[in-house]
Order: sequence, then C-alpha cells, then structure tokens
Amino acid sequence: MKFLTLEKEAFGLDISDLSLKIIKLKKRGELFSLVSSYEMEIKAGIIEKGVVQDEDALAKIIKVACKEVVGEKLNTKYVIASLPEEKSFLQVIQMPKMDETELKSAILFEAENYIPLPMSEVYLDFQTIRPIKDHLNHLDVLIVAMPKKIVNSYVASIKKAGLIPIALEVESEAIVRALVKNETSNSPMVLIDFGRNSTDFIIFAGRSIQFTCSIPVSSEQLTVAISTSLEIDLKKAERLKIKYTLSDINNNARSKKILEAMNPILNDLVAQIKKYLNFYQDHTSHEHISSDERIQKILMCGGGANLAGLPKLLSEKLGIPVELSDFWINFSPTRKNKHMYQNYLSFATALGLALRGIKDNT
Repeated sequence: MKFLTLEKEAFGLDISDLSLKIIKLKKRGELFSLVSSYEMEIKAGIIEKGVVQDEDALAKIIKVACKEVVGEKLNTKYVIASLPEEKSFLQVIQMPKMDETELKSAILFEAENYIPLPMSEVYLDFQTIRPIKDHLNHLDVLIVAMPKKIVNSYVASIKKAGLIPIALEVESEAIVRALVKNETSNSPMVLIDFGRNSTDFIIFAGRSIQFTCSIPVSSEQLTVAISTSLEIDLKKAERLKIKYTLSDINNNARSKKILEAMNPILNDLVAQIKKYLNFYQDHTSHEHISSDERIQKILMCGGGANLAGLPKLLSEKLGIPVELSDFWINFSPTRKNKHMYQNYLSFATALGLALRGIKDNT
C-alpha cells in the first residue's frame, strides 16, 4: 500500500531514529540484483520515537548518504521511504462484498471505529486481501493510517534533500515484501525485526499482514546493560555482545557477567513476544487460510538478530522454531557490493522498499 505513488524507478530509503539505510536494485532477466547500498548513523535527537525533530538536519544526512552509496551511483531522484511502525495504525477488518467504488466510501466510515484519531488528521490507505481459498461471504480489508504531521515531516525532509518521494509505507509492509516468499504464506508466521532502537512484531498469514505492534525492547538496551555492568564504554560493550554466543556464554566469569546483564532484557523480549502470540491466537481466526492456523515459525531480521545464539534461545523459550530470515528469498544477490553484507539483516526494510520501487516499474 502507499500514500503517494508515481510509476518511476526508485531506490529504497529506510529512516529510523538512529540510522538511515539505502538499497537500489536493478532488474537482470527475471531476477532483481543489488547494485547500491549504504548505511549511515543519525545523531540522537534528530528523530525521536519516529517523530522528526529537525527536518534540515535529516535532509543533510540523506544528501550525504545518497552521494556516498557503495556500488553504482544513484541515477534517480525518486525514492520510496519508510514510515515509523510505532506511529502507524494497522488493522484487518471485514466488510460486506461490494465493488471498489462502494468500498472506498464505506472504508472511510468504517475506519473511524478503529483509528484513535480524527480522520481529518490522518492519511488513510487500504487494500483488499485476496484469499488463498475464496470461499468467503465477506471481504477482508487491511487498513493503514498514519498521522499527517508524521508523514508530512518525512516528506519535507526528503524533498529538502533534493529527492522526490513517490511512495511511503510502514516498515512492516516493506519487511514482508522482502522476507516472505512471493508475499504468500499458507500458515501464520511471525516476523521479528530486532532493531537498535525497538522491535517490530509482525504476524503475516495468507497474503496479508494480520497484526503488528512495536515492542519497546532493543538491541541497544543489551549494549547499554553490558556497558553498565562491566563499566566499559558502549563501543567495547557492543564488541563483547557480538563476540559471545548466548548458548556458550557460561565459560568464564566475564561471560557470565555479560549474560547476567543481558538476561532481564532478553526475558522481557520473550515475555512480550509470548503476550502478543497469545493475544493473536485467542482473538483471530483465518477463514481464508487453508492449513493449520497455529504459528508455524518465527523469522528474525534487524541488526540485533545477529546476536549469536538468539534464535536458539528464543526457540527454546517460545516452543516455536525461530530462524534468521532468508534475506535473498525474493531477489538475486550480487557479491560486488560488500558494504551491507556484514550486517545484511538490518537492511530488510530498505530491501522491501527497493523491491517495491523496481516492481512498480516493471
């Protein structure tokens, strides 16, 4: 779904509180290949909890990043950018069967029951979910709303950077496009974007997102905990976090102290995931899905997913298989561009945006 749209070749621009990521793809035969990428830090305070505080400062960072991409130079000003998950309102609703024109009018009235802001203050978009097995007597419709103030500030920053935003979409939509094969799953699955500043929890089933939320647990919290416990700076704490494997961390006194520092945060992450899994299982039915309605697997992405042993730990505590996402499932990788490969899982949103940019133009 989109808030703005034109048919132009575009690159993906993922903007979060503390970092900016770029991916550009090209079509090569029937596949898409990575040709450009870049990651750049954003100084704390420029964006806070998804809200742009300094449009000019953000615009300068975007400009620099576009000039310094690794791989091919960006040959387009057109961009598809992310919007913060924590500021979005996403809901799957059921509507009587009707034609597209009637549905557009009906959605405007029905959405008021689900969005906790006046309709005049939000941008609203929707898409009808095509069922895998069409036996329904109703329409499943995914609605997405975002406060206008939030969207307008991102658009302004992008334009000040000399770019043309042709589409903006919520992070979860981009992540699904990147990591779910053909954007279809017969069984419900969970995608967890364990990021530096927060964690996005997404449940996908059939051909649509079914549920999303933002969990206030982050990879950065683990680093801070280690830094505080061992009385070392954040850079050294980050190196130690990456060095040790959770499953083998009890080998010496220092490693035990690292685990003890991280345990409260990891336990909180597990508790939050369990809470939302239980809520989903208790409140949702999938009439349009032909197979088992239970969550079959959890896929992880985000920079924090690189924490060695994390998928195994979560699998054991949740009783559900947890895997690192197959980043290459919907496109063809190229090893010419090495900038992003050290931490490729953090580029999932940017990849999904880039895929949208090239698919819309093919």
